[in-house]
Amino acid sequence: MAASSRTQVLSLYRLMLKESKNFPAYNYRTYAIRRVRDAFRENKHVEDPKTIQALLVKARENLLLIQRQVRLFSIPTCMAALYLAALNQISGPISCLQTA
Repeated sequence: MAASSRTQVLSLYRLMLKESKNFPAYNYRTYAIRRVRDAFRENKHVEDPKTIQALLVKARENLLLIQRQVRLFSIPTCMAALYLAALNQISGPISCLQTA
């Protein structure tokens, strides 16, 4: 594997693990981390540059999927906070609105 490909793969691997750790639910978080590790280990010995590039494209698509799911997963929590705020007539900013 060329040095630039190795750098890209390691960078993408670290980024996917980092994003997977953002899942609020333990089960989703551990599953995503395990799948990322397993997928990269499974393809550890691939040497063909075209195959590596195809795998990198697929990994980038999966990274976008993880990022999208993490954002979507936090929506019910925010909606629950809004509901409780309206129900209890709490004044002041709600934390989920400040980060969005």
